[in-house]
Amino acid sequence: MPDPTPDTDFVEVRGMTMAYGDFVVQEDVTFSIRRGSVFVVMGDSGSGKSTLMRHMIGLDRPAKGDVRYAGVPYWSSSEQDRRGLRRRFGVLFQGAGLLSSMTLAENITLPLVQHLRVPKGEAREVAVTKLELVGLGGFEDSYPAQVSGGMRNRAGLARALSLDPDILFLDEPSAGLDPLSSRHLDDLILELRSSLGTTFMVVTHELPSIFAIADDAIFLDGERHRMVARGPPKEMAETTTDPKVKAFLQRGQYP
Repeated sequence: MPDPTPDTDFVEVRGMTMAYGDFVVQEDVTFSIRRGSVFVVMGDSGSGKSTLMRHMIGLDRPAKGDVRYAGVPYWSSSEQDRRGLRRRFGVLFQGAGLLSSMTLAENITLPLVQHLRVPKGEAREVAVTKLELVGLGGFEDSYPAQVSGGMRNRAGLARALSLDPDILFLDEPSAGLDPLSSRHLDDLILELRSSLGTTFMVVTHELPSIFAIADDAIFLDGERHRMVARGPPKEMAETTTDPKVKAFLQRGQYP
């Protein structure tokens, strides 16, 4: 993947239609994500937020359209080129997705050993560094069941960082967390964006997180099967005329 330059569109989704058989989830989705930004995908339940992420990381092929990373088209590239692009992604699925039979360090070394054939000793050193980066230094040999939900999500984020990705995809990273743990995770996302320059795409419906971390966002409507709004969430909440977007963003109070 070519190195993206600052202040450019790093990710470009163009005319993407997602469907399962005859059922269209979302039609003609088009947006771009700037390098080094935190981009949030919002929408009501069943609108296709996580489905969009799956199409962008190569798990599901779109019915139409494509996604480009630093100008390189994903779905119209060869399988070999797609594998190369996937190595530049970091993914945190819902619930962190850690293997319960492995320690936190072993969970992080797994992609290094499997994909890059990194020797286990060297991979262990990387795991320790990544855990320290997310505030989990000293928990290398703990198992997922021995730490809190917030710590598991941080460990999942450390694993997503293991291959030094250009972009991190996070699917409902705050789901099931108490407000304080969720706020700490938001702060960590912003710290990583600032210190590493990593680009983030975050799927979430949590309003405090949306307003705290998002530089830009889109709203997917599950009834109309299309993207109906785009922009910074605070600005969107104040200016949108779409009743569904307004109801979603004006739940309770926001900053």
